[in-house]
Amino acid sequence: MATAAAIDERSSAVEHTFDNQYWDQIWTGDRAAAMGSGQPNPHLVREVGDLKPGTALEAGCGAGAEAIWLAGRGWQVTGADIAEAALERAAERAEDAGVADKVQWVRADLSTWTPDTQYDLVTTHYAHPAMPQLEFYDRLTSWVAPAGTLLIVGHLHHDDPDGHGSGQGHGHGHGQAHESDGPPASASATAAGITSRLDPSRWDVATAEESHRTVSGPGGKTTTLHDVVVRAVRRG
Repeated sequence: MATAAAIDERSSAVEHTFDNQYWDQIWTGDRAAAMGSGQPNPHLVREVGDLKPGTALEAGCGAGAEAIWLAGRGWQVTGADIAEAALERAAERAEDAGVADKVQWVRADLSTWTPDTQYDLVTTHYAHPAMPQLEFYDRLTSWVAPAGTLLIVGHLHHDDPDGHGSGQGHGHGHGQAHESDGPPASASATAAGITSRLDPSRWDVATAEESHRTVSGPGGKTTTLHDVVVRAVRRG
């Protein structure tokens, strides 16, 4: 999937169909080099750096920065994304990093795909398939093994106090959306919106925060990213 900075830089208000063909064009276009060289998300490093390695799924892995970081710390990782070009780049990066044997790359539409196992860690970073955002996060919860960890890093939604993204957004799947200076409302959420979906009898919420950070893009241009971060542990 596209990086947060890449998405935030778009401002054309032109409709697209966000299917695998669209994302493959993005990953072979002029933004691909920058999107394919990113570093692991700092929220991931902070939130799971102390966890005991096990099995992990990164949903919407793009060029694999987070999956490769996890593999380098002993996790056995599955990276899933709809864009073939992104997965090819991810596999190259894993080979270069010496962790190719620790990562399995899966081409999948996350709005319909279901893994055949559960994982000790399920994480996603700004992924938003063509389905309501919180329903996508609901899908992720079912993929977490008992005593496992769920880590969601997403775009922060500012306007809807309930944090309910709906309709079609920038996603790996089918649907159309208008592009603006930031991600569409349908591809965003709030901490309260996410945690309200986590049954307190089954989940212990460790982190629920909304943050703002500045990153540098091509040509030294800076972009402020508005993030929502939720980490929760499924009860055994």
